[in-house]
Amino acid sequence: MSTSVNKVTLLGNLGQEPELKTLTAGATICNLSVATNEQWIDEKKGVQERVEWHRVQVWGRAADACSKYLNKGSKVYVEGRIHTRSWEDKEGKKQWTTNIVATHVIFLDGKKASGDPAPEEHRSQVGGGR
Repeated sequence: MSTSVNKVTLLGNLGQEPELKTLTAGATICNLSVATNEQWIDEKKGVQERVEWHRVQVWGRAADACSKYLNKGSKVYVEGRIHTRSWEDKEGKKQWTTNIVATHVIFLDGKKASGDPAPEEHRSQVGGGR
């Protein structure tokens, strides 16, 4: 029997406002764009930085909470798994996209529209996933 692990951990900031959608079956999904950055010193003693962007999908009640309490720039901790899907475009060419399907999201500085802090229960794990 073989064993495998598909687990992702991210700590980053939202690059845009959360996008909440309700699917025809009634399920809710919130798409997040999370930026992580890496810094290092190059051989000339200069500081270099690279930003990596991650597409994160949050499902169900957690999706609703993300939409309500997160904003562009919010700091989040995300645990989830990598999910790649493929399809054919209009020209019949195969396309792929890779997303992180969140199982847990922790709001590190989420705010309501009024500027009030998010309720305590939304600062803890609001996982679910699909």
